[in-house]
Amino acid sequence: MMNDPNRIQSRDDATVMNRSVLTRLLVAKLNSDEAVVGGIGNTNFDLWASGQRPQNFYMLGSMGLATSIALGVAIAQPHRKVFALDGDGSILMQLGSLGTVAAIAPKNLAIILWDNGLYQITGSQKTLTASGSDLVAIARGAGLTDSYWASDEEHFGRLVDRALAADGPMLIAARIDGEKPAGTTERDPVKIRLNFMRGIGAAA
Repeated sequence: MMNDPNRIQSRDDATVMNRSVLTRLLVAKLNSDEAVVGGIGNTNFDLWASGQRPQNFYMLGSMGLATSIALGVAIAQPHRKVFALDGDGSILMQLGSLGTVAAIAPKNLAIILWDNGLYQITGSQKTLTASGSDLVAIARGAGLTDSYWASDEEHFGRLVDRALAADGPMLIAARIDGEKPAGTTERDPVKIRLNFMRGIGAAA
C-alpha cells in the first residue's frame, strides 16, 4: 500500500466531486492506448462525452460487469493498462468481482468507482453506500490492499498517475454528486464492440 499523506480513512471524509470533471481528468492523462471499460448509464455517458477513443468500451446493460469485462481485457492483453469505470450500485451487485481481481492480481488493471449513493438513472433510489457501506473497506477486505478514497480532485489526479505508472491491481473510489452526465452514449452495441476490438487490436 502506497505511502500517501493525503490518504483518508472513509467515505465520509471524501470531498463530493463531479463525475464528468473527474472523467475528463482521467482521459486527459491517457497517452499509451490504455483501454477503458465504462459501466452502464451515466458512467459511460461521461466517458463518451470526454472524447470517443477507440480504446473505450461503452457497456450497455450487463449491470455490474464492467470490472469483470475489464479484468478479461487485462488478462488477454497484459502489456496494456486497463481501467474499469464502475458505479456504487453496479459494484454492489457484483462484489465477488473484487475478490476475483485480488486473486488474479493483474498488474495492469485499475478500478475507478464513482459513488453517489444512488441508482441515479432509475429514479435516484439510495444504494447501500448511503447507509454506511464503504466500498474501499470492502475492496481491502476482498484482498485489494491498494485501494483508496480520493480526497479531492488533486488527489484523484495523483492516484490516477500512480495507477498509470505502477503495477496494480489498484482501486480508486471517488464520492460524486448527483449531477446529470455531460452527454449520452450512441447506443449501437455492434458498432461499440467492433470499434473497441479494432482499438485494442483484437480480431473480430
